[in-house]
Amino acid sequence: MRVVLTMMVRDEADVIAATIEHHLAEGIDRILVTDNASVDGTREILAEYARIAPVTVFDDPEHRKQQAEVVTRMARQAATEHGADWVINGDADEFVLAREGTVAEALAAAPTAIGAFPAPVHNLVGPTARRGSGLATRMHWRDERSPEQLAAAGVQAQPTPNAIHVADPSVEVAQGNHFVSTPQRFAAEGAFGLEVLHVPWRSWEQFERKTVNMGRGYEASPSLDPSPNHHGMRDWRRWKAGILLPFYLARTPVDDADFGAGFVRDDRLAERLAGLDALLPERLAEAIDPARDEPFDRDEVRAMLARERDLHELDEAFHTAIAGEIARRQALERRAITPERLARGVRRVGREIARRIRR
Repeated sequence: MRVVLTMMVRDEADVIAATIEHHLAEGIDRILVTDNASVDGTREILAEYARIAPVTVFDDPEHRKQQAEVVTRMARQAATEHGADWVINGDADEFVLAREGTVAEALAAAPTAIGAFPAPVHNLVGPTARRGSGLATRMHWRDERSPEQLAAAGVQAQPTPNAIHVADPSVEVAQGNHFVSTPQRFAAEGAFGLEVLHVPWRSWEQFERKTVNMGRGYEASPSLDPSPNHHGMRDWRRWKAGILLPFYLARTPVDDADFGAGFVRDDRLAERLAGLDALLPERLAEAIDPARDEPFDRDEVRAMLARERDLHELDEAFHTAIAGEIARRQALERRAITPERLARGVRRVGREIARRIRR
């Protein structure tokens, strides 16, 4: 039984070594990574792993949010070139864990007849910082806040589950890795003990960079049309308005002592990373080094949080208005007859005729 992990990454030098070391230790047989023209050292770290580990690195320098096509290509290669039985399509800031044993052991016990199944994704958060991964020191609070608690913190929603699927040479992976074309044929009780821990807000430096990269990518790709409530685009609008920092700081408490209702202490990732027999010990040490964390000045944080409170209602009203306009435009476009829609209709009818002929 072989498991292949795919990732498309850009500027993730603070965590990429930890991600690779973790998943190889979890029994992943091959990692396929496409680097999207990183400039922070990510590509160099990947090259080091490719020389000594089952890590294959590709390069795609275009910045137009082409994740779906890039990951689809890698997922198909997992089936056709690497003999995969299972494929996990992840991100550099996602760590797949099993409730018992390793990820590979959990998938070995999962029936391939299911085709695909959703693995729950939980944000792992902690006190904010200007820079640093915080993987060993800060990222140990599992975010289980209610929709009301999230809204009060300026967060759209909890993350969508990720699709784990049986290897398929013709699979299609949707933008975001949440859905695949492979059908789920029956229920996956408890997702076979698998879950994904996601560290999306580990530092302001990382979060601002990711928001800007994402926003510019979508603006360069008019064919992609994010949903009205796309959380990343909401943050992109905040960044362009110059107010993203206070909303970032408002997402989580400033000190460990303030993590109360809606958060659950979860040290599993920190403990597993600390216990790894690393392939590149120096690289892993850099990724989890607490000395690389740079905390915010507490007075500055208090001032920023006061600003967020002043802006919160205005931001919510603006988002509601923008989301409504986007939803109305998308509804009109769905009803419009375009050459592309006509072509899709012809192809759909052709497939149906062919299917009936085969019967």
